[in-house]
Amino acid sequence: MRDRILSWLEANVTPPRLKHIQRVEQMCGELARHHGLDEGKARSAGLMHDLAKYFQPQRLLQMAKAEGLEIDPVFASEPHLLHADVSAIVARDEFGVEDEEILEGIRNHTLGKPNMSLLSCVVYLADTLEPGRGKSDELARLRQTCQEDIYRAVWLTSEYSLRHLLEHGRLIHPRTILTRNWAMQMANQSESAELKQLSVRIPA
Repeated sequence: MRDRILSWLEANVTPPRLKHIQRVEQMCGELARHHGLDEGKARSAGLMHDLAKYFQPQRLLQMAKAEGLEIDPVFASEPHLLHADVSAIVARDEFGVEDEEILEGIRNHTLGKPNMSLLSCVVYLADTLEPGRGKSDELARLRQTCQEDIYRAVWLTSEYSLRHLLEHGRLIHPRTILTRNWAMQMANQSESAELKQLSVRIPA
């Protein structure tokens, strides 16, 4: 299956994009293994996350509408944001992927989604933080956070993406903000729970 997907990608994306996809696949596998998730599913979602990356805007809109997806004003203005949802459609229809966790990982890799699975979080993080994205101190810190706390990493990576969009005057889809808020709440809840457990263990 992987060879068939790679052959399809070679015919449908640019060589630099293919290298990005393979780095995402690798990082997904590494993060999944580190956090005790299904490595095979994570790698599969990473490999297929950008299947529709170079589909023309009209094709993205047509496929999304045929699938019954809501086309809000941001999607209508920036159809490329639909490539994640459409990539999941291609994974299902072209390659017979039925595993909903893999399909969700593909769908959520760009905008994220509140209450998304840890596997979806892994794909979301790998897409933004794979080694080819750069070597700044901030990216290094975000990659380290991925090893320590997935929810905090999603929270901070969402903020990183939001700053980039603001600096470049781009439209921001509401899901990006909802993802940031959800991940921040999850990280804070986890931290509070850890502090509570610590206080129980330490005698007064």
